[in-house]
Amino acid sequence: MDKENQCLKYFHGNPVWEKVFRGFWHKYYSYGRFSGTVKLNHLTMPEIEELEGFFGKNYHGQKSVSVSSERFCKALSESCYSFITPERLLELYFGIKPVGKSEQEEKKQKQVGEVLEMLQIQYENTPMYDWLETLTKRFRLSEKEDIDHWKRKLALAADIYNGLPYRCGRTRYLAVFATEITGDPHAFDAGSEGGKILQEMVELNLENRGIVLEENKIFPAYKRQKGFLHVGILIDEVSNYVMLAGVNIRKVNGDIHAGMHGFCMEQDMVQIPLASMVGWKEIICPQNKLFIVENPSVFAMLCENNPENYAFMCMNGQPRLAGLNVLELCGVSGVEVYYAGDFDPEGLLIAQKLHDFYSGAFHYWHLTVEDYMECRSDRQISTKRLKALDKIVDPVLQSVAVRVKKLQTAGYQEGLVKRYQEDILQLC
Repeated sequence: MDKENQCLKYFHGNPVWEKVFRGFWHKYYSYGRFSGTVKLNHLTMPEIEELEGFFGKNYHGQKSVSVSSERFCKALSESCYSFITPERLLELYFGIKPVGKSEQEEKKQKQVGEVLEMLQIQYENTPMYDWLETLTKRFRLSEKEDIDHWKRKLALAADIYNGLPYRCGRTRYLAVFATEITGDPHAFDAGSEGGKILQEMVELNLENRGIVLEENKIFPAYKRQKGFLHVGILIDEVSNYVMLAGVNIRKVNGDIHAGMHGFCMEQDMVQIPLASMVGWKEIICPQNKLFIVENPSVFAMLCENNPENYAFMCMNGQPRLAGLNVLELCGVSGVEVYYAGDFDPEGLLIAQKLHDFYSGAFHYWHLTVEDYMECRSDRQISTKRLKALDKIVDPVLQSVAVRVKKLQTAGYQEGLVKRYQEDILQLC
């Protein structure tokens, strides 16, 4: 056994040296040299005796022991291990050379520069090229991060940025996009490292294009979904759709959407997935009015008896991005909206949220106490669900919310179809 291994074996023989060397390791990081004083607390008797033997000093009765770098160096030089330096001893003990903070920072900056040069070569003549320095700042190399992992992370971010589907005038569902970029459909799942990188690249792209999306307290997921839609990524799969009838669409290029116009001419309803809405600019409704209902069955009945081809939309329960996107376009187009839903906690909350979300003229449509009593059923609402009615703060809806809470039964809009049909004729 060589001298260094003999020395290492000795210092591994008592756990007190782990405390001593780990303390000096941290001091070395701070000062860039073997320096400072390490304070040792809660020592056992064998540890006290070990320190006494090495330093030649009596520590009995002490609650703590302080070991200075000078004392350690002196004791080491007077021992049979005088051939080894304290720095080399730290390297042997931890299996890695100690590095000071400033030296480590210099090394890190050099690595960052080398990686940036590599990326500039790899991504020259791509959309990401002008933003590579921003990329290295957005994903800073952390102290404990492996340089190879960091490089792979940057390369993935650059590939995502360059491959965003909107660049080719197309849309992709999230899993499909993930497969195209990485080969793994789950690579960009929410909460994963890939998912966080994708979110960062979407935000960077929107910033570079000057697109500002406001936080939406009513529908918290709306900002993220809308941001992804701007870059051509659909994150709510094919279930994200809306049903329309009597609605014409003007596209971004100024043309009338031929497909929607065809359904209007046929006086037929159509289910529109979110992907088909990319490129829509304006909603056009007869009389500049749009009648929205919560339930598909009511929507179908209204569309069946619609000789004037009035404009209808069905939210089909909780609003999805597709429905909110239509509402957003309606607000820009100045469309007057009438909304009708069920008389239960969920239905009334949907109505309130849509009212608060919509930027234009919005009317609660047959959501009065009288309407509730006309379509009231005998279906009981649980106490847990009834508590949700406490969130109804809109003065127009509060009276009906109070009545529903008192009677504890739901009312369904299917019972008001004739009222809707009669009302449309008066309003239009």
